[in-house]
Amino acid sequence: MENPIIPKHIGFIMDGNGRWAKKRGMPRNFGHSQGASVFKKTINWCRELGVECATFYAFSTENWKRPEDEVRGIMNLLRQYIKDIREFADEDICIIILGDISAFDEDIRVELEDIMQTSKDNKGFIVGIALNYGGRAELTRAAKMLCEECLRGKISPNDVTEELVEKYLYTNKMPPLDLVIRPSGEQRLSNFLIWQAAYSEFVFMDTLWPDFTKKDLERAIAEFSGRNRRFGGV
Repeated sequence: MENPIIPKHIGFIMDGNGRWAKKRGMPRNFGHSQGASVFKKTINWCRELGVECATFYAFSTENWKRPEDEVRGIMNLLRQYIKDIREFADEDICIIILGDISAFDEDIRVELEDIMQTSKDNKGFIVGIALNYGGRAELTRAAKMLCEECLRGKISPNDVTEELVEKYLYTNKMPPLDLVIRPSGEQRLSNFLIWQAAYSEFVFMDTLWPDFTKKDLERAIAEFSGRNRRFGGV
């Protein structure tokens, strides 16, 4: 498609790492390592194609239920790729971490907080990384913060609007979510950006995340571009 409509904000559910590794007789953490490499490439592809913001579902609140050795491997991989994330911050990219990072070890938490702080004024691109994130947990957090504001007398219940709720979400500095891409053959959100995805377009594909390519991204954007987004209108 010539001159496709480019989504401003794409959400990526990075799924299929474990299955990708299993198909090759490798441990699941090998798949996560390969998936992390694709994560880095995808940021560059998005920038090349004119996307303004990309959010990646890296570790959900439910992922703690996975085998202990797999969780430990993911945490060690996160430590390795914090260096890459910091390099992106040096390239005029604003890094936003979505989720409750207080559950992570101190060294990881301190690094992530520092990256967010040092990159917050960057204007070139926005990367969201959902870590220990769940959409329901995010909405619960926003509700608690609004309740606290009411108790302090800063707002009244009648002041609560959709626009005000959005100010208390992790994505409050991001453009609206236009498109969600989920590889791996699964066709669900899995608790990812459930508020933000209310009027997003979804593209599901059978490709496992470690096999995701720039052509897959271009195909998803072309599909998005061909859809009629009415937002409830005619």
